[in-house]
Amino acid sequence: MPRNKTAYVAMSSDILHKGHLKVIDAAAELGSVIIGLLTDESIATYKRLPLLDWESRKAVLESMTNVDAVVPQETLSYSDNLRRLKPDYVVHGDDWRSGIQSMVRDEVIKVLSEYGGKLVEVPYTEGVSGTEIDQRLRPLINTTELRRARLRRLLALRPYIRAMEVSNGLSALIVEHVNSVDPKTLSVREYDAFWVSSLCDSSFKGKPDIELVDWSSRMETIHEIMEVSTKPIIVDGDTGGRIEHFRYTVRTLERAGVSAVIIEDKTGLKQNSLFGTDAVQTLDDPHNFAEKINAGKRAQVTRDFMIFARLESLIAGAGIEDAMSRAKIYIEAGADGIMIHSKEKDGKEIREFMKLFREYSAEVPVVLVPTTYNHLYEEELAEIGANVIIHANHLLRSAYPAMLNTAQKILDNGRSKEVDEEIMSIKDVLRLIPE
Repeated sequence: MPRNKTAYVAMSSDILHKGHLKVIDAAAELGSVIIGLLTDESIATYKRLPLLDWESRKAVLESMTNVDAVVPQETLSYSDNLRRLKPDYVVHGDDWRSGIQSMVRDEVIKVLSEYGGKLVEVPYTEGVSGTEIDQRLRPLINTTELRRARLRRLLALRPYIRAMEVSNGLSALIVEHVNSVDPKTLSVREYDAFWVSSLCDSSFKGKPDIELVDWSSRMETIHEIMEVSTKPIIVDGDTGGRIEHFRYTVRTLERAGVSAVIIEDKTGLKQNSLFGTDAVQTLDDPHNFAEKINAGKRAQVTRDFMIFARLESLIAGAGIEDAMSRAKIYIEAGADGIMIHSKEKDGKEIREFMKLFREYSAEVPVVLVPTTYNHLYEEELAEIGANVIIHANHLLRSAYPAMLNTAQKILDNGRSKEVDEEIMSIKDVLRLIPE
């Protein structure tokens, strides 16, 4: 083999199969093999978290006879490594000529042309499917321990986490699989976590959002979601209830594999925060609420579970200084992070609060729910310090008008023919649910 030549192979190598080995062997015939091993952070931008961390994956590859060097590849894009290392060849399977990876392929060809490198494509290995392997791994990925720990891992690896409301198994399936490609970074956008909202759970059950739906019923919803999905779950815990009860709620959620619960510092009959000062919003004494948080933290068994304190000061009209004071008290009590809520549409008070809070702490995770200030992009919210961005009730709000429209049209027309173009076929419905 021509050792004065170099061949570059980019891999995640979370799971090595015969297709990967075939590509490495082909590269070894061309020269010294350099593996561009995707970092944990780069993998986390486009697929599930790797089962093994970067150092472990690197050790496996370095033990292989045909591998001469392993270097980190920080993004899905090869460009930085190719321009720095200038390998003679890039070797890849030919299955990336279509679909999402085709854009990465086009960029590789462009960069190679800058210095005369060559792309070598290895025929796809029949009988090997990364998707099928991932499907077989689902039972392992979805164990209680791994699922519960996933939120903390994501917070450590991603600039911010994008969560979407789910309220049943069907919505969980939708959010689990929907994705899009970011043309700027060539990465795949997807939702990182589920938000199980008390408002949405109550509404789908036809109940008011006043903590009427009890935890036995809410746990049934959570188990239904868990049964068909793998993403970490953040649960809306309303006020958390009595301190004595909250301890048991924490244990129940933690045991089920939930990653986090968010409880709000209000007391009395619950009034939805988006009513703001139009409804009676009674803030709890901050030290009483801190005691509840501390009781929950002492009750949990693992280090993975997280309790976020939701600040309602801005909703109740108490102001930013009150919110900051409460945030400090709750963090000192053991809260893993905070959620700051606002009903103002311009987002100014959220920006002001985030500026002050990030001066106080650069490390404590912050959750934002931009329901009212949704003109701001996720990247803008991340820039001011958001770690988790929750789209809290949009599937509920889209489902209701769609169902109402269908019901009204059938009633108006005396038949269902007029809605055929607006609804799924029954065959497509049957295909939604995997066997």
